[in-house]
Amino acid sequence: MAKMSLEELRKLRDSKKTDLRKREAEGKEIQVIVGMGTCGIAAGAKQTLDAFLKALDEGNLVDDVLVRQTGCMGLCHSEPTVEVIVPGMPAVIYGKVDAAVANEIVKKHIIGRELLDNHILDRPAADIMNSN
Repeated sequence: MAKMSLEELRKLRDSKKTDLRKREAEGKEIQVIVGMGTCGIAAGAKQTLDAFLKALDEGNLVDDVLVRQTGCMGLCHSEPTVEVIVPGMPAVIYGKVDAAVANEIVKKHIIGRELLDNHILDRPAADIMNSN
């Protein structure tokens, strides 16, 4: 293993601290849950997960949004699947989420509080949402 300079070690430490901060759940009400079952991974869920992390980094939302993984959501025909939970909005499962759609979800759903109707697979029925 090659020796690292003090500056390289500091950069590595800062990078790892940022990675750990992304995984902290405390204080984060917004969640992005990426289906990482075998079917999801085969369909590109790892790239989708990476796209969300990059978009959230670029938007300085790392401290506001929890990105986590789950197993198969049972929607294998529409992988990669992503559930988005934003307070005051219905929890929504999006399908066929590639990097471009991930960026759109961050901009429109998470920041703009607007659903992406053309990618929604599942959400509560209107009568259930109105009965609360």
